[in-house]
Amino acid sequence: MKILGGIVLVLLVIQAVPYGHTHTNPPADGEPTWDSPQTKQLFQRACFDCHSNETTWPWYSHVAPVSWLLACDVNGGRRHLNFTDWNEPHKHSKDVSNQVRFGEMPPWFYLPMHPAAKLSDEEKQRLIEGASKSLGVQNSADSPH
Repeated sequence: MKILGGIVLVLLVIQAVPYGHTHTNPPADGEPTWDSPQTKQLFQRACFDCHSNETTWPWYSHVAPVSWLLACDVNGGRRHLNFTDWNEPHKHSKDVSNQVRFGEMPPWFYLPMHPAAKLSDEEKQRLIEGASKSLGVQNSADSPH
């Protein structure tokens, strides 16, 4: 019983850590020239929570330590590639097709809590084709990075 009480106490105390509680969505500053509205919709559904300034912050994003992980993932995703901050060069934009093709994106751990981001094989293929047309293609389509 003491162990359970200790765990509860630790969980309560870590809520006071300020990191991960501020959820910002800076203004959008341009986006790619999408090849179709369907491509944009697929990207919004599967990618925008981490790779845009239009993140939907679920209730559990306010509870530490999950809030820490989500803030870290979103901040890293936005730094790596941000589809709503397109006025700056994005060196990783040409990697998107392969990352989807090889199952690197969206990450497996994201999908259980975000089932709408799970794409069918047909949707993955449309997203890959749309990414190639909208963002460009990676030089090596035959191997994962």
